[in-house]
Amino acid sequence: MGLAAELSATSIVDIGCGTGEITCALALRGHRVTGVDPAPVMLEVARHRPGGDLVRWIEGDASALDGPNADLAIMTAHVSQVIHDQDTWQATLAATHRALRPGGHIAFESRNPDARAWLAWTPEASRQRLDTPLGAVDVWFDLRDVAGDLVRYDIHYRFASDGEEPISSNVLRFRSQAELGRSLTDAGFEVRDVFGDWDHRPVSAQSPELIFVATRD
Repeated sequence: MGLAAELSATSIVDIGCGTGEITCALALRGHRVTGVDPAPVMLEVARHRPGGDLVRWIEGDASALDGPNADLAIMTAHVSQVIHDQDTWQATLAATHRALRPGGHIAFESRNPDARAWLAWTPEASRQRLDTPLGAVDVWFDLRDVAGDLVRYDIHYRFASDGEEPISSNVLRFRSQAELGRSLTDAGFEVRDVFGDWDHRPVSAQSPELIFVATRD
């Protein structure tokens, strides 16, 4: 949210907004915000958040955005990695470029593959208990496979109330800094900054994140 203020962004699009936590927070700060997500269940939760009535919600992906009129496009919660198909990723960047006004910005984060975060995605290392409106829930990751830059893993949820244990299977792509930079350039962006963490430190092999800020030509 600090970036939105730094760039004096009036109109913001949140791509892959999920349940709208950041989307609604931006709207409550006075920004004109559009949240787009392919999951109707997520959007239903988002609409009922404080500030949800201030947001324009779109069920779909970046191709559903109109423009060019946005000052800033964001992808948070490692949405860039969830878009693991390379053609779909490039199409997402192209659609974002079309939605931004000339001089507008895109910002997103991706886990740094050099840090190999997936090594900690084991039941022993990742288990935690969350307090939710449905009661206590134990959550843990279980790494299934690493094939090149694709990482497959399961997230287990065990509800203390009844012992039910749903499992979510996931695939993430860990793109390198160079690959992400090329994909932005190919979509018509100029990379402005790349940070290794949220405190704006430079990227190193130990950096947990690759945080990109790029400008539309």
